Amino acid sequence: MAETLRRVLNLGSAAGPGKNTAEAEPPLLLLGGPGSGKTALLFAAALEAAGEGRGPVLFLTRRPLQSLPRRTGPALEPLRLQKIRFQYPPSTRELLRLLCSAHEARGPAPSLLLLDGLEEYLIEDPGSQEAAYLAALLLDTAVHFSHRAGPGRGCGLIVALQTQEEGDSGNALQLALLQRYFPAQCWLQPDASGPGQCCLRASLEPGGLGPREEWGVTFQPDGEMTITPWPTQAGDTSSHKGSRSGGQP
Repeated sequence: MAETLRRVLNLGSAAGPGKNTAEAEPPLLLLGGPGSGKTALLFAAALEAAGEGRGPVLFLTRRPLQSLPRRTGPALEPLRLQKIRFQYPPSTRELLRLLCSAHEARGPAPSLLLLDGLEEYLIEDPGSQEAAYLAALLLDTAVHFSHRAGPGRGCGLIVALQTQEEGDSGNALQLALLQRYFPAQCWLQPDASGPGQCCLRASLEPGGLGPREEWGVTFQPDGEMTITPWPTQAGDTSSHKGSRSGGQP
């Protein structure tokens, strides 16, 4: 779902002609350290999808959001908020039960499936088998919703995962496995921050559907999010994966 996230990072503007439908786009993994703004970007993606005039948005998270992340513009209009369905499976077992029962749900199929905090559901059983099973079930659920929605109105999938410290071989293997299921990725890296600000560099890899793009994301003390294109420099070969464990305030 790189196109939806790209529109969020481009402040709602289209990326250009020939954009892919949700049905054609690969699922996306949103990666960053603690406090790196993953939930805010997920919620912004939910608002963006809710304004597209398609089906509702299903937002899965282990606990209710304490506050709605702030954005500029009309994105927080009530009609968009009403199209976002929050569900709070408290455990891995309840999340699996919810996903397995998706075929029984009534009403219009979601146009976007979001999961915040995948690591919280993997911590109960951190083995690679559990990670693979949960990733496959998320993909199957999105495919099921796509079939229900009909041709050209598929269901996209974005999952947020907190990255861990460098040198943890178990987490590195788990991440490498998840990347097989999520070919599109967006990495959030820390950048120099001002007083009271949290500044990040967002690097979007659309999974073979275009070049990597980057933005600067700043969270003000009041929680408002501002986004600017990242200035490209000749010879800048820095890898977004090299800083994946950077801690956040």
